Formats: sequence, structure tokens, C-alpha cells
Amino acid sequence: MPSLPAIGAVPSLDAEERANILDTLFEPCTQLHTLSVETLGSSKFESYSALIEAVGHQLQSLYTSNLESDEKWLDDILAAHPRLGEKKVESEQSQREQAQLNQGGEGEAEKLARLNNAYEEKFPGLRYVVFVNGRSRPVIMEDMQRRIERGDIQQEKQDAIQALCDIANDRAKKLLAT
Repeated sequence: MPSLPAIGAVPSLDAEERANILDTLFEPCTQLHTLSVETLGSSKFESYSALIEAVGHQLQSLYTSNLESDEKWLDDILAAHPRLGEKKVESEQSQREQAQLNQGGEGEAEKLARLNNAYEEKFPGLRYVVFVNGRSRPVIMEDMQRRIERGDIQQEKQDAIQALCDIANDRAKKLLAT
């Protein structure tokens, strides 16, 4: 099981250890490392919540930028999150979080796969990202369908940034409680 160092120690860690914190809280992503590893080394945070908020502000800055390169950078960070219901998931955190979603019947798994495909077709370069927070697969699939029908890619990016931060805060809380 991954762990988190004391928040006060974060700035003194080497770049690889700070990247590991980002991987634990978010998902393994080179673009996120490039964006945030230096910030974790040059800033003191009162809590992991404050650290996650700082990363969230960096993601928002990419979102509000008019540079195409920043938009692509943000899309790559958002797409680092695994597809919902994916069987092969890189991070241990996502494996545990998605376990409950993989307990549904085969019909539900097929529907979720179709929704993932429809979402990615509607929003090229993005993945559906949501803080599951104990909600059932049918409830999550309803939300996914609603967001596909809404068809607002800018709102999707905002929702995904918020979800990434919510997921990271939940992970931090759980890891610090152990």
C-alpha cells in the first residue's frame, strides 16, 4: 500500500519522491510531474489538502490559458486517469477504487465500455473522470450519459479537474488515516 510522507518533509524530498507523491494522489503522469514537482519542492504546505489545492490551481491555469500547448498539456493530464471500469489499471489506488465498479454483471460492463467509447468520441482526448465516492455503477453510468448528452467540453474539463482534486483529497485522507 502506498504511503505519504509527513507534509512538512515534502519540500526536502528529491524530485523522484515528489513525483511519487503526485502519482499516489493523482495518477502517474509525466506532464503532471513537469507541471508540479518543482512546486512541491519550492513551497511549504500546511496539509495535503493545501498541496492538492495548489496543484488544482496549476491545472486551472492550464485550463484558462489561451495557449494550445497548455490545452494539450491539460488534456494529457486528464487522460492519465484510467477509463472507468478498466480491468488493467496502473495505480494501486485506482485498482482499489474501481474494484466496486467491476462487480456488476457482464451486461453492465458492456454498457460501461460503450459509454466510455461514446464519451471519448464526444470529447476527443479526454477520459470521463468522476469521484465515485461509493456510488454504484448504474448511478455513475447515468452521470456519464448525462455529461455526454450535455456535450460541453469546457465544462467536462472543469468537472475533471474538480474530480481529480476530490479523488486526491480522498486518497490523502485514507492514506493518512492508516
